[in-house]
Amino acid sequence: MQNQTLKCGHLVRKYNRPVPRYTSYPTVPYWQTTPPNQEAWQAAVHDSMMESAEISLYIHLPFCEQLCTYCGCNKHITKNHRLEGPYIDSLLKEWGIYLSRFPAKPKIKELHLGGGTPTFFQPQELRRLLKGIFAKAERAEVYAYSFEAHPSSTVEEHLACLADFGFDRVSIGIQDFSQAILQLINRKQTFEEVVQTVDLARKHNYRSINFDIIYGLPAQTKEDILNTVDHISNFLPERIAFYSYAHVPWISKSQRAYSETDLPTADAKRALHDLGQELLLDIGYKAVGMDHFALPQDDLYLANSNQSLHRNFMGYTPMHTQLAIALGCSAISDSWDTYIQNEKTVKGYQKALLEEERLPIYRGHQLSNEDQLVRRHIHNLMCKQATNWKNNELRCLAIDRAVPFWDDMAADGLLIRKPYEVKVTEKGVPFLRNICLPLDDYYWANQPNRPTFSQAV
Repeated sequence: MQNQTLKCGHLVRKYNRPVPRYTSYPTVPYWQTTPPNQEAWQAAVHDSMMESAEISLYIHLPFCEQLCTYCGCNKHITKNHRLEGPYIDSLLKEWGIYLSRFPAKPKIKELHLGGGTPTFFQPQELRRLLKGIFAKAERAEVYAYSFEAHPSSTVEEHLACLADFGFDRVSIGIQDFSQAILQLINRKQTFEEVVQTVDLARKHNYRSINFDIIYGLPAQTKEDILNTVDHISNFLPERIAFYSYAHVPWISKSQRAYSETDLPTADAKRALHDLGQELLLDIGYKAVGMDHFALPQDDLYLANSNQSLHRNFMGYTPMHTQLAIALGCSAISDSWDTYIQNEKTVKGYQKALLEEERLPIYRGHQLSNEDQLVRRHIHNLMCKQATNWKNNELRCLAIDRAVPFWDDMAADGLLIRKPYEVKVTEKGVPFLRNICLPLDDYYWANQPNRPTFSQAV
């Protein structure tokens, strides 16, 4: 055991470097300086829908009543609920522009309300939003609709309202069950509120509940991980997202409330991950992808088992569509060969829609053929933990650069190298971001000279 610990520590020190999370490729910092124009993006949307009318839809609801200092998401802190109505109006305006350009009636296969805090919005405003969304759209034959719930603001009417529109998945932001840690990161929620949210979700037939858990938080110890997983064993939510805390104070200034000295060292953080993973596996969860766990009957694990797991800006999902439309400030849409991101502030987003009457495109990227090949290999590694280039059409220049790096990683036991293929080992899964890095043309051509990405560990 001591030798294994020493070896693990060696790997952490070797691979713990700032690395992209590869939610997209190319990663956002390397997107083109000039975004695709309205016509180019609308053409990409049209072409994707000509292949299939099924789409994924993400709606960003950015408002939060208080600032959780650990959070790196795009959010707007306010207690002014009069902002709800105008923001819903803006979302429906944006959706209307898309509807006017779609070549067919959209079939919504995947729908996710993210934030911010979606349950900041009153149930009647969410009902108005969804009535507007479905007025000229329909559910796909097979679909998955979910939303993010803050235990302190979620009431029964939220769950009942959303269930009326087909929602049966909810992701609850737990982070940690320690009240001391929650206080330190300014996350105001109680254990009783978590119990109530779970009970109400079960009452309204939500068939998949996810807990978001974070390891590596300030002052977090092994005892905290033990306590959190002990509570999880009593709730047994269908899914666990076991995220690494990303310390990026240059992006999220609220994280300056604490410094690196308040955080676990890289070795200690890896030990928190390993302990959490071991405990989750012991109580019946199965590992899925880089940072997720699911019970064996859940769709996410089944998709992982049959090699149909997908990953997009909403995270790991059992659903896959060619086109993902994202509404709301800072939201990112994806047609596979083109990305666009909306204006990042509520004010800028609403001005583009309501005053300039245009899609609120802020930045984006049109993928070259090489980009698309690299993206496919990175997607395979993230979702299938393997990729190959046996066929000529799967070969690209990035593979030639990656192979020597992968040979070194194979010597460290992170992957298995065979002719024209790589397979990630169980030991290598926590280092998936590092395994993808050798493929990244943009990173190697433009290595950042300032803090850009979070640490791999």
